[in-house]
Amino acid sequence: MNQPADINHLLFWIALRKVPGIGNRTFKLLVDRFGDPQRVCAADAGALLSVEGMNPAMVKAIHATVRAGRFPDSVKRECDLVIRRGYRPVTLLDAEYPDLLREIHDPPPYLYAHGRCFVFSPAVAVVGSRNPTRYGFSMARRLGADLAARGFWVVSGMATGIDTAAHQGALSAGGKTAAVLGSGLAVIYPPENRKLYHDIAASGAVLSELPVMAPPNAYNFPARNRIISGMTLGTVVVEAAQKSGSLITARLAGEQGRDVFAVPGSITSCKSAGAHSLLKQGAKLVERVDDIIEEFIHLAGRLSCRPACMQDEPSPNDRADASMDLTDDESDVYCRLEPYPVHIDDLAQQTGMNTVDLLVILLKLELMGLVIQAPGKFFMSSGEI
Repeated sequence: MNQPADINHLLFWIALRKVPGIGNRTFKLLVDRFGDPQRVCAADAGALLSVEGMNPAMVKAIHATVRAGRFPDSVKRECDLVIRRGYRPVTLLDAEYPDLLREIHDPPPYLYAHGRCFVFSPAVAVVGSRNPTRYGFSMARRLGADLAARGFWVVSGMATGIDTAAHQGALSAGGKTAAVLGSGLAVIYPPENRKLYHDIAASGAVLSELPVMAPPNAYNFPARNRIISGMTLGTVVVEAAQKSGSLITARLAGEQGRDVFAVPGSITSCKSAGAHSLLKQGAKLVERVDDIIEEFIHLAGRLSCRPACMQDEPSPNDRADASMDLTDDESDVYCRLEPYPVHIDDLAQQTGMNTVDLLVILLKLELMGLVIQAPGKFFMSSGEI
């Protein structure tokens, strides 16, 4: 974007988007008709009125936006910010623009991108609660890692909770992840995810359709969610209450003709009520990454390795022994644990061990990050194997 011609090109994209009455759908129709925003602004009234949704007031507003090559100060300031901060504008006409996103009803005319990689396919969205249980956080992180390891981009919104876990999982697997913000790229939200923001940009991309300095207003997020669902093959919901932004993303995915997946949780947990509602409505149940990948088996040739469902799946004992070199007793205890709490007395009865020996093993597993202890001598798997 250092060449004057490129700057001029960006100015027309920004200027047309700021025209009152020109929404995302109308913008796309205009570009489809005339080729690019510069030609749109140069078109006569009759030609503009031939485009669906256009009216005389909108035509007048377009012609008033650019006069003799002069752009409004707000447009020039926005363009200058993009250039100075080194962001990459990815427009509807660019090869890097996500192909699936072009297909939705109201695709953003362009996205501002900050990062290292801008080829966002194939991609799966992983979303969920901002205040997940440990089980939910662990599942999101695991799915993010497993999807990334299979060659999928992991797309989410960089919110605290499930979004963060999914991004971190993808990064831990050395894969690609994209964060779609509900603020401008220069406004990192939530601020505690500043490091995550830079980690994502270092190998993947952070995206936003909003002006560079746009604050994270509440009304930005439902619109942001259509991009998350729109640029991905499917959306996985990991823990969501009955009324949540994650369910909006899932609904949008369904309306866009994309697959919807949900991870089941405890029937007593309000944080899984939304996911269970999706399952009742026909969402595909996800226990492991294979449940997602088998829906996209036709993409196997484009992925970095074969889907896990096409490989021999090791047993839990094999995974534990291979990954952590556990003793037979330690492996036996670990493999009896689930992501839901079990009391020490019940575990002792299942294993035939006395509680003293069992507590020693559980402490070791807890120090290894494999077990979580809950109040009252309840224990559960962390899901890290």
